Amino acid sequence: MQLYDVDRVRYDVAVMARSDVQLMLEAKAGNDASFEHLLQRYRTPLVNFLYRMVRDSATAEDLAQEVFLRVYRARHGYEASAKFTTWLFRIATNLALNRIRDTRHQQMEVSLDATTNEDDAAPMELPARELRVDQFLIEQDRTALIRRAVESLPEKQRIAVLLHKYEEMDYCEIAQVLECSDAALKSLLFRAYETLRVQLAPLVGLAVSPAPAVPAEAGKRRLS
Repeated sequence: MQLYDVDRVRYDVAVMARSDVQLMLEAKAGNDASFEHLLQRYRTPLVNFLYRMVRDSATAEDLAQEVFLRVYRARHGYEASAKFTTWLFRIATNLALNRIRDTRHQQMEVSLDATTNEDDAAPMELPARELRVDQFLIEQDRTALIRRAVESLPEKQRIAVLLHKYEEMDYCEIAQVLECSDAALKSLLFRAYETLRVQLAPLVGLAVSPAPAVPAEAGKRRLS
């Protein structure tokens, strides 16, 4: 008895091996299955990014759906002149900023690294038996301090940090998402990481004092 469809497995593997551009060009030609694969490939990272922006899981899900809907509607005009992820996250960023500005009066307490609301999350457990309670509480305080520091950044600086640190985009990609020059992006990231260096100094026992200029990459390592 055949337990699986060999042809289907071969098709799935072939689709997974295709680049984003190939899949999008196939979607442009009318292949909805290729677009569905793009959706599956990027739904989770997109929702996570939007969640860190808007701080609400339901809103992040709604915005992600709107992002993919806009991409699908625009598929016939797609040109492979830039990375698909750059286009995708530019749409996501614009939608998130619009939503934030529309609901600026709403302040929600959420974790930067969470992907769901606290009510939806599983009960918190110690990550390992060897981790003492005091160590665990220190780690929780550290996470909360990082979250508050990142959330306090100006909007564009916060977006740049999220794309740089969490989505691991390079400078060129982030500059295209934010529609600014590479030089402006480097300045934006430097200011963001310098602000975080000062705010997060207690985590590493550093004295808060003016520091010499450092590349944005160095700031990223300090945040890690």
